[in-house]
Amino acid sequence: MISILLVDDHAIVREGYRALLSKQPCMRVVAEAGDGTQAYQLFKEYEPDLVITDISLPSSSGLELIAKIKQRRADARILVFSMHQNPAFAEQAVHAGALGYVSKSSEPEVLLRAIHDVYSGRHVLSPDIAQILALEKLGSERIALQTLKVREFEILRLLMEGQSHDDIARVLNISAKTVGNCHYLIKSKLGVASDIELTKLAIKFNVLDPLELSRIVE
Repeated sequence: MISILLVDDHAIVREGYRALLSKQPCMRVVAEAGDGTQAYQLFKEYEPDLVITDISLPSSSGLELIAKIKQRRADARILVFSMHQNPAFAEQAVHAGALGYVSKSSEPEVLLRAIHDVYSGRHVLSPDIAQILALEKLGSERIALQTLKVREFEILRLLMEGQSHDDIARVLNISAKTVGNCHYLIKSKLGVASDIELTKLAIKFNVLDPLELSRIVE
């Protein structure tokens, strides 16, 4: 049985949560709070398995509440259920210590699955938030690719063809050391830590054809 503390400043919203969760045989709402201060006191009193909280709360924000709870109990399981669909809110909630973030526009099944995931210690985002984050990341990666200079892009292309630093140095009439330095700079600019990640990014933006990769491997 998962014991849950509900935190939302709207009583009618909490009533809706409670009605939904009461139908689940493995979930039990043990306490409710309408603001951050009350929520923290109830958390200390009941020590619930999981906290479901909004971010916008009177007296103290949901982010402050998350941080205080995590300071008190590092293994606390916290799921944010909020009207805010801006992924920046989700990122801040995760930084504060929440394991999950679900928008209030999500279907009830999404919330219920998220409760199980967070209770199990897994990170989770509702599909709408995850999609926005993925699109933003894709956009930032494309912008990063555009910051490469002509020579850097050419070195990236040759690297993706499987050519060594020495091979590339001969092709471009530069030193192998320069190629090595550019190789490091390319990964830094694109925000990747390994050649495997670099290859995945090259495939994503058609710098490298997957069929070409299979021929290189062969």
